Amino acid sequence: MEKPVRLSPSLREKVWGKTHLSPWYRDSATPIGESWFLGPRELPLLVKLIFTGQRLSVQVHPDDGEDGPRGKNEMWHILEAAPGATIAMGFREPITRQRLWDATRTGDLEQLLRWVPVKAGETYLIPAHTVHAIGAGIVLCEIQQNSDVTYRLWDYGRPRELHVEKAVPLCDLGVHPGASRAVPVDERRVEVARSKHFVTELVRLKAGERIVPAPEKCQLWICLEGSGKIGAETFHGGEVWLLPDEGEPAAITADGASRFLRTWVPGQGLELVA
Repeated sequence: MEKPVRLSPSLREKVWGKTHLSPWYRDSATPIGESWFLGPRELPLLVKLIFTGQRLSVQVHPDDGEDGPRGKNEMWHILEAAPGATIAMGFREPITRQRLWDATRTGDLEQLLRWVPVKAGETYLIPAHTVHAIGAGIVLCEIQQNSDVTYRLWDYGRPRELHVEKAVPLCDLGVHPGASRAVPVDERRVEVARSKHFVTELVRLKAGERIVPAPEKCQLWICLEGSGKIGAETFHGGEVWLLPDEGEPAAITADGASRFLRTWVPGQGLELVA
């Protein structure tokens, strides 16, 4: 790959999704829960937009090597949140594994979780083994290892398969630390998430501003708003672009005020050039 590539959105119908998808997509006759951004080859990272009209199941993901070669560590960046919208991460207080087993049978699991209100602009890191759920009324950008292994512990009585026997032994039983703390990098960039699997920055460009990102492994630019040029290609809000891993870097120039999530697999990359 010698030039930036725009990834193709693939919309997925979900029982908990939404029909109102503006401004990201046209409204749908069926509930859309996820948009996966797919490239010309399988990438180590997967970007999704998630639209919730109902709560998602309470679930947990394995880590690397526990159910296949690749686990599922992920992060969420909140794009929209209705008043009162919440997400669940971990437990209100540490619990025993026996208590967790019992709660999956009695239906008390929802009450044990740490549900927190969310607002646009917040970021949450969700490591593998974290029990979690996304509430209704939220649009978020999820960046994850490219794996779809999910174990459901609870689904509010919906007639879908649960995976309690596989899930409970994997679950962390403690309290999640909450929203990630943003770490300024320079006047345009703030690091919002870091793990051994991905690093993610929030990048803001003013009208006419230009930035040259150095090559990184699986470097994805997620345009949350704005328009402009990536190399010779035109970008718009709601698009995801894959940049070359090596070679001559492509400059990113904003026509108007623009905002991105920039994510990549950490390695030996260089700093951006102004």
